[in-house]
Amino acid sequence: MALTPDTDQTRSDKMAQRDAAEQDVLLREVDEAVRQDQLAMAVKRYGWTAAGVAALGLAAFGGVLFWQSQQDRKLGENSELLVTSLDKLEAGQASRADEELAPVAAGEGGSAIVAQLTRAGIALQDGRPKDAVKLYDAIAANADAPQPYRDLANIRSVSAQFDQMQPQQVVDRLKPLAVPGNPWFGSAGELVAMAYLKQDKKDLAGPLLAAIAKDEKVPQSLRSRTRQMAGLLGYDAVVDVDATLSEMRKEGGAAAPAN
Repeated sequence: MALTPDTDQTRSDKMAQRDAAEQDVLLREVDEAVRQDQLAMAVKRYGWTAAGVAALGLAAFGGVLFWQSQQDRKLGENSELLVTSLDKLEAGQASRADEELAPVAAGEGGSAIVAQLTRAGIALQDGRPKDAVKLYDAIAANADAPQPYRDLANIRSVSAQFDQMQPQQVVDRLKPLAVPGNPWFGSAGELVAMAYLKQDKKDLAGPLLAAIAKDEKVPQSLRSRTRQMAGLLGYDAVVDVDATLSEMRKEGGAAAPAN
């Protein structure tokens, strides 16, 4: 026997659902109105402050863009000055080149470091080793400079004042670079070896000179020089006898006067 549905209950459920839906819509409308009132009050209370913050933000952003454009322009000018100064240096106009490099060297960045190195080289050519050493030491102490530039400046500074330095000072400054595998092994190692010889430490100088002579990454002229020095100290620095003899013959031929 089929059950008869309770129509009164169904009708009341529907009424309750409709009332709940109407209440939900009303609450949403009230909530939205409250939000709008709060927003209006916030704009009224903080509108000028917010506008000021926005204006400051835009001004700061514009300032950054202007600073970047100025930096790019300055970088371009410095690069151009550097190129023209090097052209003058190659043309034998060292004084003019030095004058033009001065403002670039006083700046920042890679172009300034290159300018400082170049000015130091000019100072050495002009017989002003103290000025050169001052420039080299400034680069070596510059924490913002790339490490290869700092190492190069350190080596050149020591080289420029080697005779005035105590041998141990040379060793202390360059020994960290005078190790196989370091890009400056040959240049730094030769100076350290010479300092060892000043200290009469042939047992340290000889092996170091031999190691430089055997290192194929070191320039050939330096390898040849250190090989001869190592040989005089009684240390074998020859790896390939045939290659060494061929090289010596070439050097002898180059040194021989033309008929």
